[in-house]
Amino acid sequence: MSDFGPRSLYAPAGILTRAEAQEIAQRALRNSPAEETRVSINSAARADTRFALNQVTTSGENQDTQVTITAYSGNRAASVNTNRLDEASLAAAAKQAYEIAKLVPPNPERMPELGAQTYPASRERSITLPSPTERAAASKIVTELARANELIATGFIECRAGATALANSKGLFAYDSSSSVTMTTTVRSPDGTGSGWACTDGNTFSDLDPARVAATAVQKAKDSRSPVAIEPGRYTTILEPTAVGNLVQLIAGAMQARSADEGRSFFSKQGGGNKIGLKVVDERVTLLTDPADSPSTSGGYDGDGMPLEKITWIENGVVKNLNYDRFWAQKQGVQPTRAGGGGGGGGGGGARSLRMLGGTTSVADMIKSTERGILVTRFWYIRGVDPRSILYTGLTRDGTFLIENGKVTRPIKNFRFNESPIFFLNNLEAMGPTIRINASENLGAGGAVYMPPIKVRDFTFSSLSDAV
Repeated sequence: MSDFGPRSLYAPAGILTRAEAQEIAQRALRNSPAEETRVSINSAARADTRFALNQVTTSGENQDTQVTITAYSGNRAASVNTNRLDEASLAAAAKQAYEIAKLVPPNPERMPELGAQTYPASRERSITLPSPTERAAASKIVTELARANELIATGFIECRAGATALANSKGLFAYDSSSSVTMTTTVRSPDGTGSGWACTDGNTFSDLDPARVAATAVQKAKDSRSPVAIEPGRYTTILEPTAVGNLVQLIAGAMQARSADEGRSFFSKQGGGNKIGLKVVDERVTLLTDPADSPSTSGGYDGDGMPLEKITWIENGVVKNLNYDRFWAQKQGVQPTRAGGGGGGGGGGGARSLRMLGGTTSVADMIKSTERGILVTRFWYIRGVDPRSILYTGLTRDGTFLIENGKVTRPIKNFRFNESPIFFLNNLEAMGPTIRINASENLGAGGAVYMPPIKVRDFTFSSLSDAV
């Protein structure tokens, strides 16, 4: 059991302070028999409300603190998790991790633990979670508008607050806290032919805009009823920001230096090496990650404890950086990227809050300039086809419309697409302003990216789908 007293889930959320996390880490470190030890702490509180058939159906809260102790014996390592925070339990977990470490195969890519690092000062922000009453009131805004329009609303509000800490036997200690909230709704017509979706996302509950979500989803549900089938093919396509995020963030996941250098990815250069310095998409495209965009109060740190930095991955269409973890950076004689991952693994380039710089063209103006095309709300069921070209397949969902002579004329049945974000970002015609959206397929809190709407040529829709 924790030595710290009971916590309220609300204002503030029941997460560890820096001092509490540091005390727990020291308990584990001073009781570890290992040559080197790493302690990772995740303290999290969560609150959610689900609604369906125009009424709230569930409301829940939970909180927990997990401690992962990683013990090293030479190049061998093992980890043990526990949520018991007293000294005896942490000592037992550290000893168990060390005994297991002595039995596992050595890792030839194991990097030594880092010493103390310098981190930016934390931004002041209250970390709170809303009450069940507040969440129900937000849900009611959606369900009442749906009911008034004889439609059926379902949705989910998820609110998370958390603190993470990383410490090791070489004197490193890092701490970060964050909160994130998201609200999504799908509104359907009673006959099942119309479907509209919308999402609002932010760092705190006050950032949410349930009225906008309700209005958008209800209108799309009304407009998408009784869709017609049109032939699959290549179309001029306007992608709303969520649809852009669904696919563009897949580029970030592929921007790993090792797979590029080893000839296994799109970013591998023919004849050897990688594509840093080469133009790969339209010159209007710039992709970056910035700790200031993340929900954290300190900008965060990677899996090894290095503070994250602002990194431009693609600038004016040219590859500027790929993600180097510490092992691969040392092997290649370069500096590690400080973008996420760590521990010899290395995450994709856009692990945190990818941002695509936008333009000034509104979606309405994109539609006006389109003789014949398709408007897409979002994609789902996205699966990889070919990593060498970042080719994916998936389905449109929750509002797909035909554009004719500068106007949206009718809803159309959903399509399966086969497309690479690299391909369509080379066929770019227009971009709108960048906004914050949640583009993760599971739509959980914390999945924010920053994307514009875009208009592209020759987007490939390969077949029809009967899904609504």
